[in-house]
Amino acid sequence: MSEPAHDSEPVRIPDHDLDDLVATVTQLVAESRKQGETLARLTDEQPPAQGGEQDETGHAEGTTPTSAPEGSDAAATGAEGPTSIFILALDGEAYAEELAALTTWVRHLLLPVYGREITTGRPWCQLWHEHPEAVARLHALWLAWQQLTDIEAGPTGPSVWQRDHLDPALLQLRAPDGPFGACTTSPARPNHRLLASPEPAGA
Repeated sequence: MSEPAHDSEPVRIPDHDLDDLVATVTQLVAESRKQGETLARLTDEQPPAQGGEQDETGHAEGTTPTSAPEGSDAAATGAEGPTSIFILALDGEAYAEELAALTTWVRHLLLPVYGREITTGRPWCQLWHEHPEAVARLHALWLAWQQLTDIEAGPTGPSVWQRDHLDPALLQLRAPDGPFGACTTSPARPNHRLLASPEPAGA
């Protein structure tokens, strides 16, 4: 899985002027719409599932599902493709492409607008893509953003997104005991450490 490039500069989100932000949002909305149309087309072209007995995992006998990225317990994908648009259900190239698109949104819209300062009470991590919980929460947030900032969501869509999705997600991600609890708490001291899972080793 390819990883986004990172530099060693302190984690400080630059201010954007309004024109840049409007252009970025317009571009992201257009890209999201294109991805939605592609996904709909691919879904329409999927052949119907063949009948047959299923094993205890719910997959047809004789098929071998591919696993989601290491550290996730997402639903497996079958030969016909992923059964979910959630990033943890993707694998290989599909996961890498989705992560790259998510990274563009996080870097160019989420952080410049909603990043705020990094403090001990509001940590962040430049290597957020290495934290499975962060990837999962940010991807879910991005999916909701695509839906609720679409024209069909109506004029209250963005407000609903901020209230019901953005605020709770950021509270979890940037809590002192959240996934970044051992990472950067000051822009002058970048740090990254994955916290241990409560699952016993080797289980």
